[in-house]
Amino acid sequence: MRRRTVTAGNLEEILQATAPATPQDQPGPAAARAPRGNPGQHTEFEFELPRGYVDEDGTVHRHGAMRLATARDELRPQIDLRVKENPAYLSVVLLSQVITRLGTVGDVHAGVVERMYATDVAFLQDFYRRVNSEGHTRAAVTCPHCDGGFEVDLSGGRLGES
Repeated sequence: MRRRTVTAGNLEEILQATAPATPQDQPGPAAARAPRGNPGQHTEFEFELPRGYVDEDGTVHRHGAMRLATARDELRPQIDLRVKENPAYLSVVLLSQVITRLGTVGDVHAGVVERMYATDVAFLQDFYRRVNSEGHTRAAVTCPHCDGGFEVDLSGGRLGES
């Protein structure tokens, strides 16, 4: 499936193409990227982390992709022993299941999410909520100087870019 970054220019097109997911027999990311019956369905959203994940070699990884969550993704952490011992760990396990790509990191697992900066984890939690509950990555904001309201796309891009 082709990956596209959500922008203000293509948001309506992507929202129209995004339909509720159908039940899948296949677990994991492959099922999300290749939904049955609607190969054009947009199920993966690109993002850019505010700070970036720093790997063991000191390389900073900021660009990644997250797929839509399945019911299985939301249920699996409930039986994870780490989540049973510490319910706050649920978001770490859940994010590690739905992040399909993070820079050149080959395998995004719970240990990778654990080593992310708190600001990046908070960003990913909000991003997850937006794409899985609201179906988009936009956020309404207000300018602190002029009180003007507008929308920004949380999926990436630098401040001030169009």
